Amino acid sequence: MSKDQPGRAAPDDGRGNGPQWAVPWPEGVRASSWSPERAQLAMAFIAAIRKTGSLMQLMSQAAADKIGINATDLNCLNILSFSGQMTAGELARATGLTTASITGVVDRLEQSGFVRRERDAQDRRRVVIHLDTQKALGTVAPVFGPMMAAWQQIADTYSDADLQLIVGFYDQMEEIIRDHLARLRAQRPSAE
Repeated sequence: MSKDQPGRAAPDDGRGNGPQWAVPWPEGVRASSWSPERAQLAMAFIAAIRKTGSLMQLMSQAAADKIGINATDLNCLNILSFSGQMTAGELARATGLTTASITGVVDRLEQSGFVRRERDAQDRRRVVIHLDTQKALGTVAPVFGPMMAAWQQIADTYSDADLQLIVGFYDQMEEIIRDHLARLRAQRPSAE
């Protein structure tokens, strides 16, 4: 772990990855019962999560650039891919975007051939956004395929029990992030 000043780049890690990030650690986070080793391990844990989040954002932007759409549209496409279809309101709630912003996203994705709008057969007032799976598989999947193959190779090195632990960890992380998102959205200025 680098002893550099918080916020400064630490030295190169020797693996050709460039400078590593030093992590600011706010006072009061460390539990008084932690040993110095436990505190350092906890700091490494938080740093790993933060680095992964930042790298995923950078990856998302690079992938969006490669696909020819913007990062927000790619994120909406990813969210839509889990169910294959959503209403604009559901997509707005899932992303935190306004319905007006979602309309623009769906317009762009429809123009690019990634989605299509259809009236709900039971409620003609509702419009359902459907993912064009073939377009997504032909355009988006090749961009993320190599990374997903690398993830699969890593998964192959873990036992079933290890993977259950990792999946459980990510389930907990998702819950924490969703709670944090809800809190941040509730604190938005009323002018929005």
